[in-house]
Amino acid sequence: MKAAIKPSAAAALIPDGATLLIGGFMGVGSPHRMIDAIVARGTRDLIIIANDSGKPGFGIGKLISAGVVRRIIASHIGLNPETQSQMVSGALDVELVPQGTLVERIRAGGVGLGGILTQTGLGTLVEQGKQIVEVDGKRFVLERPLRGDFALIAARHADYAGNLDYMLTAQNFNPVMALAAETVIAEPTHIVPIGVITPDAVRTPGVLVDHILERAR
Repeated sequence: MKAAIKPSAAAALIPDGATLLIGGFMGVGSPHRMIDAIVARGTRDLIIIANDSGKPGFGIGKLISAGVVRRIIASHIGLNPETQSQMVSGALDVELVPQGTLVERIRAGGVGLGGILTQTGLGTLVEQGKQIVEVDGKRFVLERPLRGDFALIAARHADYAGNLDYMLTAQNFNPVMALAAETVIAEPTHIVPIGVITPDAVRTPGVLVDHILERAR
């Protein structure tokens, strides 16, 4: 059984300089209460691994606006001009990674692989400084795995064992990120008794989840 904790208590677990895996796609499936709690606490120098940087004042964009992010590894930043401005000024280090490569690097980190081989980026700036591996006469870029100190996961339901399910496209990055962090903090919309989430509906088993946020009031 896992006791539910307040967002402020969960945010207090995250030190300055931590690497955070944050689920969601333009805020859909993102842990919004956890993001608010981190901003309120004033944690600094964070490294964010996520699909995107949200929009100004929304989702991960709140972290960008608050100036608490030192580096972000993401697929795109095109809908957040604040991210672009901070990148140009040098206040924020941005590593852009193709979406498929990004999720597979996270998956590799979660299952203990040494990296992935991909042809995406061959012949471009992407391959500079990276190892090239030849397989059956074809060249591949070796992309290293990604892991985080914390994964912040938004779910539809959690039970008191920590099992999680997700709603529709909120399944995007959340399940794979739950595999790839030392500490997993889940932000469910609903907390239900054990057994309400049927075994075949569990997408993230409770053994992976360290903390559950209490329900919003």
